[in-house]
Amino acid sequence: MLSPNQTIFALSSGRAPTAIAIIRLSGPHTRDAVESLCGKIPPPRVAHLATLQNANHESIDEGVVLWFPGPHSVTGEDVAEFQVHGGRAVIAAMFEALGKIDGLRPAEPGEFTRRAFENGKLDLTEAEGLDDLIHADTDRQRRQALRQLKGLLGNHARDWREQIIKASALVEAAIDFSDEGDVPDDLIGPAKERVKHLLGDIERVLATGGRSERLRDGLVVAIAGAPNVGKSTLMNALARRDVAIVSPQAGTTRDIIEVHLDLDGYPVTLIDTAGIHDTSDPIELEGIRRAKARATDADLVFWLVDGRVGEAKISPNVSEWGEGVPSDPDRIWTIRNKLDDLTDLTTTSSDGQPAFSISAKNGRGLSKLTDSLVRFASSHFDDEVSLITRARHRTLLTDAADALGRALSMKEEPELVAEELRIAIHSLGRLIGRVDVEDILDSIFRDFCIGK
Repeated sequence: MLSPNQTIFALSSGRAPTAIAIIRLSGPHTRDAVESLCGKIPPPRVAHLATLQNANHESIDEGVVLWFPGPHSVTGEDVAEFQVHGGRAVIAAMFEALGKIDGLRPAEPGEFTRRAFENGKLDLTEAEGLDDLIHADTDRQRRQALRQLKGLLGNHARDWREQIIKASALVEAAIDFSDEGDVPDDLIGPAKERVKHLLGDIERVLATGGRSERLRDGLVVAIAGAPNVGKSTLMNALARRDVAIVSPQAGTTRDIIEVHLDLDGYPVTLIDTAGIHDTSDPIELEGIRRAKARATDADLVFWLVDGRVGEAKISPNVSEWGEGVPSDPDRIWTIRNKLDDLTDLTTTSSDGQPAFSISAKNGRGLSKLTDSLVRFASSHFDDEVSLITRARHRTLLTDAADALGRALSMKEEPELVAEELRIAIHSLGRLIGRVDVEDILDSIFRDFCIGK
């Protein structure tokens, strides 16, 4: 990031043209910019209608100005917002006028949020929650991100860290003042008792599994099978729009096609893959290689077959996959397609695995398949509220728990106990972004939008 002594500005609303465009400023020269464009500083936190002018006193637009003097602002700095008409020419004129004011420059991606973090307005888990909220595609993702933004994990981490610091103080006192008459003989015991309760709390959080982390990325479902069994038709039917080319000619799909769905609030990425078959065509071979790789990594595979052929062809012939075959049979659902005159509603194959009979062309049987997919997603994600939503959270909490466990296992080494407690404090500090996190800040905030 560039110098925090500079004032940044950016468009914080949608892409032009829009009805209203919001241009946000933050930094030490914000007051100068507001005075330059509207002639005076409006009352704090009160919407003020003004005619905005450039340095040549030429009118740009009539808009609303909001003034938030620091530190009582979203970034902790002086902040202003200009709400103007959202035409491209108006926005361009505003940017030109702001760019000519000394000390102002366009903001980098995520710079407003990073300044809020650096000024103590939110911790790192809350900043990550804001990023997740911006990128949420479904209602369940939105609710999870909002809980994190409100401090779901950060508040617990701060409390745990404070408790460990208190326990560490007892251990340090036992080390430094062991020969003082007014210091109790046993300070390690109460410290370890406190640590024991904290370790139990953290271990319960870690035991919730990784389902909340999965909700951020969504469920990945790969549609696989031989050529010309209706994979693209099924994708279009589930997406309810044409996202893949459908043709009676085998081998139409040669590359990976993805579409993102919202199924009852669960995010699902549906992947249409190339037909798996023997071929010498190098392009088809690459498509098949990619299809196998994506299906192997998917959470669920729809193995599509032509339901008009014999029973022997119904079960997924996973031997065709060669290396990289999905090892978990529960991740493979057999789908008998092209049953346009659907009478057989079979939902299990001969080997007991889930199987469905459908006609992707006319939609028969799709509701049963969709309902089953929603139930699978529910079991995959779980609706239980978990504090952990990122792998980073789990790693640092695990580091803290391991250090606390080692501290509890030590008998007569108070210096080593103190060191393990320092490690736990440091891990929780990294979790909320209060110590030694410069190496990860750029990677987090560069994914934000400009103006956020």
